Amino acid sequence: MATPAAQSDLPIGLADVEAAAARIAGAVVRTPTMLSRTLSQATGATVYVKFENLQHTGAYKERGALNKLLLMDSGTRARGVIAASAGNHSQAVAYHAARLGVPATILMPASTPTIKVSQTESHGAEVILHGEVYDEAYAEALRVAEARGLTFVHPFDDFEVMAGQGTVGLELLADAPEVDTLVVPIGGGGLISGIATAAKTLKPGVKVFGVQAALYPSMYNAVRRIGMYFHSDAS
Repeated sequence: MATPAAQSDLPIGLADVEAAAARIAGAVVRTPTMLSRTLSQATGATVYVKFENLQHTGAYKERGALNKLLLMDSGTRARGVIAASAGNHSQAVAYHAARLGVPATILMPASTPTIKVSQTESHGAEVILHGEVYDEAYAEALRVAEARGLTFVHPFDDFEVMAGQGTVGLELLADAPEVDTLVVPIGGGGLISGIATAAKTLKPGVKVFGVQAALYPSMYNAVRRIGMYFHSDAS
């Protein structure tokens, strides 16, 4: 296990993820980790799958959103929160904000499918449609947050959200401690940041791979450019 000194330069550590796990326990589903015989046969490896689709809103996003909400003081909660998302994050914030009695406002691009808008509204959130793409909705959410005094809940670029998402890794390693490789989908990077923080501390030898769709390889391209830059500088 990594020493505290080795973790001191990181914005979050295993203790933050473990605290998040205790904080959200009972309010999110402790999803099963199950052996996939189909994937194991196809890959020639022993493959386990963690079923985060069994969360109430259908995704792991609840973990980070709830951890963030629970860490807010009563005054902050009373003023309300705001988020920008066209998908799972919006529903996660709306659902748990409603459970906790926190007013929630969600910014979504105008092109968001009606079903996602209605599902978010069904949790009691105020939905504002703005812009054609996420970046426009995000910018408007920041403007509304400033104007109304709301707290913005970022879908991934937030250490408390990352710590909440990292609880996926804690559960997975508890259920399948023999795994030596974790394959994690990447959007903005919050999930893999939390999982890697926990997994690499508990089991330093474990390998963590992030995966993106070839059609939208934003993180892949960003990491490649950074890697190429440092490689070139070193040479």
